[in-house]
Amino acid sequence: MNTVNAADAMDVANDYIALWNETDPQRRLALLAQSWTDDARYVDPLAQASGREGISTLIGAVQARFPGFRFRLLGQPDSHGEHLRFSWELGPQHAGDMIQGTDFAQLSDGRLRSVTGFLDKVPEGA
Repeated sequence: MNTVNAADAMDVANDYIALWNETDPQRRLALLAQSWTDDARYVDPLAQASGREGISTLIGAVQARFPGFRFRLLGQPDSHGEHLRFSWELGPQHAGDMIQGTDFAQLSDGRLRSVTGFLDKVPEGA
């Protein structure tokens, strides 16, 4: 088991946020290949996806639903062993957040293997 230190946790969280903000499908797949395992999984209360292609497609669908919105990291990631927790916000680029969440990730050799997302703040109708 590899232990994630604070600097690595920040790098993983920043890479994760960059992935969700990447609008080009080919670059998004390259980011997934770099920082996610082959058998990666993602799940939250509204969606789930398996594998890099599935996760990329899910991210594209979220971007289509919220055009012009950007993800931003909130606070500092927290890690324990190969587990990582971090919070984020999503909203228009030059406005306050509309949606906030917290994600729990499991790593394998420093790469994301699974992410379970929770929605902490969601406006009605979102």
